[in-house]
Order: sequence, then structure tokens, then C-alpha cells
Amino acid sequence: MVLKGIHKSLGGKEVVRGIDLTMEPGEFLTLLGPSGCGKSTTLNMVAGHLLPDSGAVEVDGRDITRLPANRRSMGMVFQSYALFPHMTVAENIAFGLRMRKVGAARRSRRAAEFLELVGLDGMGERYPRQLSGGQRQRTALARALIVEPDLLLLDEPFSNLDAQLRVRLREEVGALQRRVGTTTILVTHDQDEALAVSDRIAVMAEGAIHQLDVPETVYLRPATDFVAQFVGEVNVLDGTAAGAAADGHRCRIGGTHLVTATPVGTAPGDGESVRLYVRPEAVRVRALPEAVSGKGGPATTSAPAAAEPGLPGTVEATRFLGTRVRCVVATAAGRVEATLPFGAEVPGLGEEVICAWQAQHASLTARP
Repeated sequence: MVLKGIHKSLGGKEVVRGIDLTMEPGEFLTLLGPSGCGKSTTLNMVAGHLLPDSGAVEVDGRDITRLPANRRSMGMVFQSYALFPHMTVAENIAFGLRMRKVGAARRSRRAAEFLELVGLDGMGERYPRQLSGGQRQRTALARALIVEPDLLLLDEPFSNLDAQLRVRLREEVGALQRRVGTTTILVTHDQDEALAVSDRIAVMAEGAIHQLDVPETVYLRPATDFVAQFVGEVNVLDGTAAGAAADGHRCRIGGTHLVTATPVGTAPGDGESVRLYVRPEAVRVRALPEAVSGKGGPATTSAPAAAEPGLPGTVEATRFLGTRVRCVVATAAGRVEATLPFGAEVPGLGEEVICAWQAQHASLTARP
């Protein structure tokens, strides 16, 4: 599937601005972004429910931009399930085959196969009102897949489910997609969901794609300030570029303290204003040497502290989060949050510490 220069305005406002996108067969792609970013509008143009103002939608080299939705080989699963209440589960699943004039015997046989595929065997004679939310969503998924579509489109399908069921069902959908190999587009605002199931993620804001890459790169090497702060939690530190280092690029934070990070794109020039992004789980917290801390006095922000790699500060808060502990450190550059693994030594409130990280786990960009 290919999108070429897709634009769309609604109510006088441009909501999709020049989307270019190419999907590989069998790929699981997620359109991730906040409400109003244009992700659902993009999906609806792929589905044929909306017509682009300009640009083209192609599948297998064929331009389908103006092809009606009912003539596109696509299956769609909605947030609201959209099941027929007067039909049984099996009848709902087989509905697409019925519309394609498939015989009753084959419809019944295929419905039974897909009931088993989505874990609903034995429930074919029930009605949607007799199912749980997760079972209804599995029914909708089976109905979309039974027609063997070129594309499976998922429009925030898990958002009406409780947290535990949402996690379980997204894992099931990911495993099922890999099993059947259907090219799939998921729309969601949930970063964890996108990271868990996607082959690639397109992070969207204000109608444009800010970054399109594999989950690991989107998370560890955000291409823009928006991506860094929207996907997961991140510490944002402003500073000045201070030259290349063996393991990355030096950055002066808080005027005197040198840290290292990996540039995204072109390396900044010396003295250039930069922004550093580091995830809390990448931050290591260790005791500040007594010679620097002044044996209990306030953490110094003067030049001698730079001899110790990292950013010195004082522990402001610790929060127990079950499997981990969040440690908040006040530094000359602002608050730095670190996630300490279960069983790690937790510094006390007021303790003077160094916040450090490996250059490969921090990203450096020109300051927006």
C-alpha cells in the first residue's frame, strides 16, 4: 500500500498535510498520535470513506483513490465493534462472505475456522449482547479477516476495553496478524500499544508524519521534540554542544557539567544550542563523591563537579511503583527523573548524587 502526497481539509482546516507512506506486504504499521492529528482521517481515506483533496492511494500498484469503499479489498475493525445485534456471532463473522454470494455450507465452515482462530469456538450461536467486550472485539476481528482482505484497518479497536484486557487483546491481535500475514494499519494514541505490536510506527502531529521507523528507533532516537515528548517519558535538558567524544557528542548542561549523547542527524557545531533527551530508565543514579559534595553540603554546580561525568544534584523525591522506583533529582539544569530497577539501592531524600547515562541511550538535537 502506498500513499502519495495525501492532503485533506475538513471544515476549512487542513487536517492531513502531504502524507507519503509505503507499506511492505504483511507489515503491521501503526499511525500514532494525539487526538486531532489526522491519523483517523488518513485511515478513512485508505478505507475509501473519505476522498483526498489531492494525492493518491495505491494498492499493489493500482490507483484506488476514487474506488468506492465496498469495492476495496479491506477489512475494518472499529472502536465500537459495529456488530449486528440481531445476528449470531457466526452470522456476524460470515457476513462479508454472504455479501460476496458465498454458499451457505462454505460460509458455515469458514465461520467455524475463524471462531477457532480467534478463540471463540463454541460461541457461534450466541448473540453480541451475550459476549464480553473482548469477545465482541474478537468477533469483529474475525469478520474483518474472513474475507482475506488486502489490508486490515484497525481504528482504535482496544480503547473501550479495561487496561488488563487491552494488553491481553493487543498481544493476541499481534500474534494473529503474524500468523495470517495480513498487511495491517492500526490507529491509536496509546504509545505502549504502538510499541508492543508494530513493525513500524508513524508518529503524527498536526496532519503530518514526524517520524516513521521501527519502534526501537522511534523510542531511543526520536527525530523531533514532539516525538521525544509524546512517545514515553523523557528527561529534556537544554545545553550547548561541546565537541565530539569517543562514545558520542559532548554537551555542556547547566553551564559547567559535561555529559554525552548521540546526535540525531547532523552533529551540532561547537557552541550550538542543543537539546538532550534521555529516558528515565537509562539514567543511573550514584552517590556524589565526598570531595565534590562537600560532605553533606548542597551539591555544587561549579566547574570541579565536571570531573565526575554526569549531572550532579540532590534527591528530591522517591516513589515506589511496584516493579520499580522513580527517583527525582534536582539539578542545576532542572529536574531529572530516573527509574531504578526492582532491588536497586535507593538513595535517601536530600542525598547528593550524580545522574549519568551512556551516550548511546541519549539523543541530541538542535534546540527547537
